[in-house]
Amino acid sequence: MTIVPNIQTSIDPIKLEKLGEVAVKVGLGLEKGQDLVITAPIAALPLVRFITKHAYMAGAGIVSAFYSDEETTLARYQHAPDASFDKASGWLYEGMAKAYENGAARLAIAGDNPMLLSGQDPAKVARANKANSIAYKPALEKIANFDINWNIVSYPNPSWARQVFPDLPEDAAVAKLAEAIFAASRVNVADPVAAWAEHNANLRKRSTWLNGERFAALHFTGPGTDLTVGLADGHEWHGGASTAKNGITCNPNIPTEEVFTTPHALKVEGHVSSTKPLSHQGTLIDNIRVRFEGGRIVEAKASKGEEVLNKVLDTDKGARRLGEVALVPHSSPISASGILFYNTLFDENASCHIALGQCYSKCFLNGASLTPDEINAQGGNSSLIHIDWMIGSDKVDIDGIRPDGSKVPVMRKGEWA
Repeated sequence: MTIVPNIQTSIDPIKLEKLGEVAVKVGLGLEKGQDLVITAPIAALPLVRFITKHAYMAGAGIVSAFYSDEETTLARYQHAPDASFDKASGWLYEGMAKAYENGAARLAIAGDNPMLLSGQDPAKVARANKANSIAYKPALEKIANFDINWNIVSYPNPSWARQVFPDLPEDAAVAKLAEAIFAASRVNVADPVAAWAEHNANLRKRSTWLNGERFAALHFTGPGTDLTVGLADGHEWHGGASTAKNGITCNPNIPTEEVFTTPHALKVEGHVSSTKPLSHQGTLIDNIRVRFEGGRIVEAKASKGEEVLNKVLDTDKGARRLGEVALVPHSSPISASGILFYNTLFDENASCHIALGQCYSKCFLNGASLTPDEINAQGGNSSLIHIDWMIGSDKVDIDGIRPDGSKVPVMRKGEWA
C-alpha cells in the first residue's frame, strides 16, 4: 500500500506553498465567494492543501478536490471486464459542468507517471480515452470556450520524477524535478506575483505585435518540415494572462512561455516533424511525421507509439485538423534547462507547437460573442480532443505571410526575428 506523506522531505515546503499561492492569485485570480474544483493525483496532496489554504484566504466559497491514483487506474486495465473500457463517469463531469455554470473556477494539478499505461493494451487505452472525452465534453466546453477562470500547475510526483531522471535515486530525482518546476513556475524568487506581472507584460508585447500584423498564414521550414498553417478569419493572438468570459483575469497555464492563436481548420498544407516526444495517456509517441492536405492529416507516422497516434487521429472528424498554433522561443527557460519533462505542460513551453483538435473560442476577435457555428465558419476546429505536440527547434524558421503574399520574418533558428 502506498502511504501519502504529509510533505516529502526532498521538496522545499516554502517554495511549494509559494506555488500554491501563485496558483490561486496568478493562475486563477480567484475572487471572493467563488467556488473551486480541483483535480489532482493523490501524491499531490501536499500541494492541494496549500492551494486550498490560499483559496480560502482569498475568500473562496467551497473548495472541492477530486483525486486520481495510479494503482487504481492500473487495476482497471489489469482486472476490469472488456465492457468497462467503453464507459466513463459522466455523472462526475456533468456535476463539474454544473459547478462551472454556477461560477466555479477550475484547477488541475498535473504530475502523473507519463508512462503509466505504456504496458497496457493500446486499444483499451484508446477506447477508455474516447469514452472519457465524450463524457467530459460538457465540462471541457466551459474550459475551452473560456467561460471560466482556470489553471494548471504541476507537482513532482515520485513516479514522474523517476521517468525524468532515471539515473538518480528517487529522493534526488524528486528534489531535482521539484526545483525545475519551481524555476519554470517563477516561484523561486522573492516576489513570484511581481515576476509573473513582468512576464505577462512581455508576452503581451509579442501578441500585440502579431495581432497588428494580421498574418494570413505562418510558414514553418526546418529539418523534415515545410508546413504552411493558414490562420482563422478574425483570429486573435493571446499569451500569458487572459480575461475569461466571467470577467476574471487568469493565467491558465503555469508555466507558460507561448503566444498562441487559432489556425484555419481547412488551410493547413505540407509536412511537419516533431522535435520532442509526445507523452500521451501513458504512451510515448516519438518522431511524429505527418502530412496535411486541405487542413487534414492524410498521412501519419511515428517511430514509437504510431498505433496510439493513429487511434487518436480517428477520435472524431476534427481530430486530424489543428485547433492551435503556438510560438515559443528556443531560448525559453524550459528549453534552456535541457530537461525533457514527458509532460506537455512543460515540453510545449520549450518549443513552438501545434495542437490537434479543439480550438479556443477566445482566440477570435470578439470571440466571447461568437456562436459555435460562427467560429466554425471562420475556420475554427471542433473536436473531443486537444493535444499539443512540439515542432520548434533552433533549426526551424518561421515567416508570417501577409494577405498579399509578402513574407515577414517571425522567427529565425528558433528565436524571435
